[in-house]
Amino acid sequence: MDDKELTGAFIGSLKRNNKEIREDRAAAIAEDAQLVYKRKIEDLEISIRKMQREQENMLDLSPTSAHSLILASDFNCDEYVAKDIELGIKIRQAEITLEIAKQRYNYLFGGH
Repeated sequence: MDDKELTGAFIGSLKRNNKEIREDRAAAIAEDAQLVYKRKIEDLEISIRKMQREQENMLDLSPTSAHSLILASDFNCDEYVAKDIELGIKIRQAEITLEIAKQRYNYLFGGH
């Protein structure tokens, strides 16, 4: 059997040169990294929106309906303030992470 009879993906792969192999590997790695970066950015954006909504929802002091209010004696100021500040810190940290992730994405993958 001579080389002219051998065809197909397997023999083609064996005959590729190092440059072609490196290019294929590089493309696969870059594509995977880009997809993971995109997903991370999307996840951060969703997380920030959820935390912002949660923080805004803390302003709703109607425990059962739009017509009822929480009693002053039932309101725990310390817990409210601690949770509000904690959410604010988490939001800010996520925003910083998102900003860095977007900058790096643009640098690494040419931005969009």
